[in-house]
Amino acid sequence: MNTIKFLSVLVLGTCMSGGLCAQTDNISPARKQAIDSLALEKVRDLSKYISIIGSKKTQYSEASRVMDRAEELFAPESEMGVSALNKKDVTYYKVRKYFEHLIALNYDRVDISWYNIHYISDLERQPDGRYVGIVTIYQRFEGESEGGLKYKDTTKKDITIYVDRKKTQIQGKIVEFWDVLLGDIRVTETTKL
Repeated sequence: MNTIKFLSVLVLGTCMSGGLCAQTDNISPARKQAIDSLALEKVRDLSKYISIIGSKKTQYSEASRVMDRAEELFAPESEMGVSALNKKDVTYYKVRKYFEHLIALNYDRVDISWYNIHYISDLERQPDGRYVGIVTIYQRFEGESEGGLKYKDTTKKDITIYVDRKKTQIQGKIVEFWDVLLGDIRVTETTKL
């Protein structure tokens, strides 16, 4: 199910039953479970988008459309880290620049997959009222050129998750709900595959 449909169902289904609607500052266990599910769904969506964008089989027009969809998952000014086995430092790019960098990789075949996606920190309320948590993923990267150049690594990354109150209009009524956006994606470790 795509994220927009999921969010619409989440808002409609849970607002009527008191689920995710932001009526108080505290998140009930049922709300938290729904928010966690939405956050992990958005992370999985991003994983699919990165795989499509990075694939050399993807036409540029399709990659551009997918980049637009992927950007919608993020909070403004978010950055994504890029690492390599032969580089000591991690380079951080704004989200769109990261996707453009991914498309421009000098390989004839690129395969990127994410696995072992899970929360490592519970949602914590911030002074501004929103909640922040961290999801960890492992990314497997394989690049190969026809000239024989091969590169493989596994990178552990931490994704900041922001949960904030939003408002929307449904059937003429203003409804508050909790929404999830992805934040910075920090590289914590890069190892040989």
